[in-house]
Amino acid sequence: MYGFAENEDCFPLVFLILFCIPMSLEIICAEKPASFRAAVLDFDGTISLIREGWQQIMIPYFIEMLLETPQGKKSDLKEIEKTVRDFVDILTGKQTIYQCIRLGEEITAFGGKAEDPLVYKQEYHRRLLERIDNRLKELEEGADPRDHVVPGSFELLEMLRKHGITVYLASGTDEVYVKNEADLLKVTPYFNGGVFGAQDDYKTFSKAMVIQRIIREHNLGGPELLGLGDGYVEIENVKQVGGFAVGVASNEATREGIDTWKRERLIRAGADAIIPDYRDIPRIEAYLFG
Repeated sequence: MYGFAENEDCFPLVFLILFCIPMSLEIICAEKPASFRAAVLDFDGTISLIREGWQQIMIPYFIEMLLETPQGKKSDLKEIEKTVRDFVDILTGKQTIYQCIRLGEEITAFGGKAEDPLVYKQEYHRRLLERIDNRLKELEEGADPRDHVVPGSFELLEMLRKHGITVYLASGTDEVYVKNEADLLKVTPYFNGGVFGAQDDYKTFSKAMVIQRIIREHNLGGPELLGLGDGYVEIENVKQVGGFAVGVASNEATREGIDTWKRERLIRAGADAIIPDYRDIPRIEAYLFG
């Protein structure tokens, strides 16, 4: 079914829900470009579910670090938790190092001595890899990749290939991990434009840089770029160049339905449409290419 919501930058539409069918496409902005030539996709939460639950590693770790500071020892735990959740949420979609930089700033503000952000990033990765190690091993041993992706991901990628779209992957996760996990999920061949991820020298990479590269290499007009992602950053980056952005409000834990928190953030970022996953490819395809 189609749903329609209002966006202050678009013509107001009546919100429509058609009875018992779960919403598979919510149109926020009525105007859609006539054609696409390239697409940029986020990875974690947009295609891959290997890292599902990463917030449950990062947030407690950051809270732990702040509780060790002079001010943190005297502060209310709920206030510290709110501080951490707020900046982790705001920076979701950017490279992990930015969240670690912000942690260092908060540690200093709490009267502590901050380490190099790379120290925090490495410890976070160590803890996260402990959580997801079993998923990686399952895939290495031949588990079905479809059990570790947003439902319908392979159908989405096949559909983009069918329409001759050059597809790029741009992730805030370190490139070495992204490339390995994309290989394990067997999605790498679909990204004929390339797979890009974060670098230790964080100033040499951003999703915005990848988007500028796409526009330059293909001599694109902004409306010819399609973006899909579940984070604020990639939606905002696509809209900044005049592209068309589809917000993927995937519920990573249940693999069913809409994550309402994601949906609200994606709409605020400027998403033109919202989908929960790619189960209803015929309807998504008809909307984007019909």
